[in-house]
Amino acid sequence: MTKAASAVAKELAAAGVAGVHLAWADNNGIPRSRIVPVGGLAGAAARGVGATSLFAVFDSHDAITYGHAGLATPSGDIRLVPVVERIRRLAGQPALAWAPARQLAADGSPWPYCQRTVLERQVAEAGRRGLEFRAGYELEFTVAPAGRRSEPGHPGPAYSPHALVGLDGFVTALLNDFAANGLEIGQLHAEYGAAQLELSLAATDPLSAADDQLLARQTIHAAAHAHGLAVSFAPLVGLGAAGNGWHLHTSVRRRGRNLLSGEGLPTGEGAAYVGGLLRDLPALTAITAPSVPSTLRLRPGFFAGAYAFWGVENREAPLRYVPGSKLLGPDHANVELKTSDASANPYLALAVVLAAGMAGIEDDAGLPEPIGEDPGGWTEGERETRGVTRLPASPAEQDAALLASPRVSGALGDELLGAFRAVRASDGAWAAERGVEEVVAAHLWRY
Repeated sequence: MTKAASAVAKELAAAGVAGVHLAWADNNGIPRSRIVPVGGLAGAAARGVGATSLFAVFDSHDAITYGHAGLATPSGDIRLVPVVERIRRLAGQPALAWAPARQLAADGSPWPYCQRTVLERQVAEAGRRGLEFRAGYELEFTVAPAGRRSEPGHPGPAYSPHALVGLDGFVTALLNDFAANGLEIGQLHAEYGAAQLELSLAATDPLSAADDQLLARQTIHAAAHAHGLAVSFAPLVGLGAAGNGWHLHTSVRRRGRNLLSGEGLPTGEGAAYVGGLLRDLPALTAITAPSVPSTLRLRPGFFAGAYAFWGVENREAPLRYVPGSKLLGPDHANVELKTSDASANPYLALAVVLAAGMAGIEDDAGLPEPIGEDPGGWTEGERETRGVTRLPASPAEQDAALLASPRVSGALGDELLGAFRAVRASDGAWAAERGVEEVVAAHLWRY
């Protein structure tokens, strides 16, 4: 690894790169990084770069909670080690490169709070079961002038090419910079929310998908800055507006065959995979949409997914099955998790989705009939008859749902689960003392 890092460092230095971001995401989904000089890359690959172990218990407001017994003092250090094969020169910041980082204990042994390692475990488990996953993100974000962040960055209307004329330089930079950074975009457009854009990342293996999500953020922020803009990926930007989701699409294969394929409903192991996700959806949402603004975003009528159910191409469903077709082919079949946003750590989000889905296949989890309507318009009695319940709507409800699912909580491991719960409790206590508008505003530019 040191030889490979030395070779990469020489290439980067020759291209004018001065430093490399070693990036990871904390338990609030907030990207963190340390920059090493390009000449120190080989050393970082061999020995890592020091950082406090307390990043695992930073809350969304950069307060440190000591509510988790395993990290209850300011003492302790970890090592950040770059994943060398994933290093990318940043097209929008040409003097810098970027690499995802693993978090190791000070002696180089595995550290139980490393979120990337949690996902690596689930990918390895999938391999042992003869399964292969593909994952891709749709990223929604809000645009504003950098100096006037309360103003919309484009006038709309939604899905209109005219809305993006004023952002032509920014859009062009996104297309060029994503390609240069090795990120494939499926499409980009003006979305439904006020001054909202959306782009989709091509599906890939789960680890690359999580890495790509972090790299995409860096790419978007840099392009926005270069064009006098600011962007927010926050789950909610205003109480009356559609929020920003980071919709997570997954599919699962056995011996090269997409288990979700078909032009009708999923069957066999594919149905069991979706059934596993549905069974654990409240607990999944506690990881994939974990912040207080996340719970505020999950409202009926906003294509966000407020109730636990699944549907075929139903955009109100938190689990939206996307079938294959003669035009798109069987490999296109996938399931979209809509209760996902930027406050989720991408590695943990994917890890628990894989864990719940694999458990569904293992248990042959049942899958009820799909729903093609919005249950938000039903009476309580109608929802009860159909077995449709509200997803957790507060930090306490999310915590209870997480603890109620050994499949989801167990995927994190005891140590990381404890740190994650402590962070969520800290955020919840902070929000409990403030009004909703203040809570939304405080998160708006954290992402």
